[in-house]
Amino acid sequence: MSIAEIPAPFLLEYPPLVSALLPIIGRSEAYLVGGAVRDALLRRPSHDLDLATPEDGRRLAKRIANALQGDYYALDPERGVGRAIVTYEGVRYSVDVARFRGDSLEEDLRGRDFTVNAIAAPLRGDLQRLIDPLNGVQDLFDKRLRRCTPDSIRDDPIRALRAVRQSVQFKLLIERETRVDLRTHGVNIVHSSPERVRDEFMTMLGGVKPQAALRALDSLGLLRLIVPEVDAMRGVAQSPPHVYDVWEHTLNTVERMADVIFTISPQRTEESAADAALGLIVYLLDAFRAQLQAHLESPLPNGRSVRALLVLAALLHDSGKPAARSVDEDGRIHFYRHEVIGAELAQVRAEALRLSNEETARLVGCVRHHMRPMHLRNAESLSRRAVYRFWKATNSSGVDVCLLTLADYLAMVGAHLQVQEWLAHLQVVRALLDAYFNRREEVVAPPPLINGTALMQALNLQPSRIVGQLLEQIAEAQATGEISTAEEALELARQLYANKNAAQL
Repeated sequence: MSIAEIPAPFLLEYPPLVSALLPIIGRSEAYLVGGAVRDALLRRPSHDLDLATPEDGRRLAKRIANALQGDYYALDPERGVGRAIVTYEGVRYSVDVARFRGDSLEEDLRGRDFTVNAIAAPLRGDLQRLIDPLNGVQDLFDKRLRRCTPDSIRDDPIRALRAVRQSVQFKLLIERETRVDLRTHGVNIVHSSPERVRDEFMTMLGGVKPQAALRALDSLGLLRLIVPEVDAMRGVAQSPPHVYDVWEHTLNTVERMADVIFTISPQRTEESAADAALGLIVYLLDAFRAQLQAHLESPLPNGRSVRALLVLAALLHDSGKPAARSVDEDGRIHFYRHEVIGAELAQVRAEALRLSNEETARLVGCVRHHMRPMHLRNAESLSRRAVYRFWKATNSSGVDVCLLTLADYLAMVGAHLQVQEWLAHLQVVRALLDAYFNRREEVVAPPPLINGTALMQALNLQPSRIVGQLLEQIAEAQATGEISTAEEALELARQLYANKNAAQL
């Protein structure tokens, strides 16, 4: 039995790839479903297309990949799901093709998560005629997120995370019965695969308004199931200049992290830059804007975003404070070595979320070193040695630390921003970034003046730890401008080695 079609409420504009798919699918029955239709109704661009078909979707996905010289992946053999990654007119698209859930398109749509995602358009028919058995179009215009059936969340608890993400992303109010189901069945995410939890959670952190999403997750009792470290942060008081407890400071750091990233992004507006704190970022750091954008847009091996990783670092940066908290005789609160404890907790959380080795190293490094720029600001002067040691310690997470420290500082002072202190903090970050982007071979990672083999021959040494220590001291001296030739490097090594031997006598 065919499903009734309704006219689109206005002329829908689909991605150009949609028209290019028509000759490829030929006589195959296929429907554009889910996000692409929803985004067309919201007048939003879409680079992810989902197709539903009564046949095995893998065959059609492979045909699309071959026709457009893209890549093909078999995602779910049991459900007949395949993915084509293609580039069309300079734009990269992901096209997922799946066999119907059930025996018909209507059964497929009714088995989806939310009504706004259960709208289809016939790919071989009139794309301005919509198939909408659950009234998702009206829900979209009413700004309402509603489950497709009473079993939607129970059947797949991961949909609880998706509900929060999409409600924030599309500014939808979660309907009452759906919210009840999120509370009742969402807790079963603990029985879902860590990879699925990770993917939905990281997508949420990389999206719009991550602080609002985290607060919504928290209100539903789901955040503690993903990041249990948050519970210990609640109500942990801090001394000035902090204006919030650890948990509220953390959420505000997440919010300010999103502000900092937006200030760097191509989407920045004159209105957003008019904020005093953000305007000073523009004034002092805009010289590095292109490099910072490239850093944020650099792909991680798994397709997740640097933005999401930075927001996760903001969420965990002070996770070590509850365990490190102490109070001195004068009543001042301290959190000595909280960054060390936090780095250990970040390692555990990264492993639980099944993050890649690269993500884990950057996350742990970011948490471990997030206090370094503040310590440098408190020093009398920022020497080349201090800059070199910063980048030596932070390694791949150094730029991330520079961005996190901006958000951390703004969240720490809240509305009580002292412009001169903020300027001093920004100047430290500017000096660090200038060394990294503009004077890398001079200050951050100078080309070696001498290698280990030559050093061992000159000093008659055997391979040992001392060789590495001498090379590191030579590199630091080179970065600080104390030496600049191989001869000077060897002379320094002889002095250092002689002093070491003399100290042992």
